[in-house]
Amino acid sequence: MSHKSKYEDTPDIVSEPMVAYVVQSQGNSFYNLLGSTKSLKFSNDFDLINIARKGFSKRTLLALAKKISLNIQELANILHISERTLQRYDDDDLIKTEYAEKAVELARLYTRGEEVFGSIDKFKLWVKAPSLIFNGEAPVTILDTSAGFDLVFKELGRIEHGIFA
Repeated sequence: MSHKSKYEDTPDIVSEPMVAYVVQSQGNSFYNLLGSTKSLKFSNDFDLINIARKGFSKRTLLALAKKISLNIQELANILHISERTLQRYDDDDLIKTEYAEKAVELARLYTRGEEVFGSIDKFKLWVKAPSLIFNGEAPVTILDTSAGFDLVFKELGRIEHGIFA
């Protein structure tokens, strides 16, 4: 009796489903926070990287601050620039890359906060309210350091998962 496998007649071809491999962006709200002017158009994260490397205009930074309810003093503190220096820039002047990087982080944080709280307005209230978790400081006051950003991102993760300290 011959032993014939049911697979002998089928050729060695792998059949995979068609899949579209796409880089997933952070959603429209992230780009809306930064893409405030007609000159800034982001279609993906790499466009954002290229634009951030060149620096954002003062107009873009102030539009971001307005959208996330920060005054110019709070924005200047987070960016590590004096308020007066920031005011001296013309609206279309490009501001250094370091400041653009902080602006991207702010937009990421506020987008994440909106996801967790379900509304950017609720997140804006939370980020400005003093909290025991942040030693009695409002989260916005510790955003002048990368460690501060990390702490706020971690706390958002805990809130999202229902872990309240």
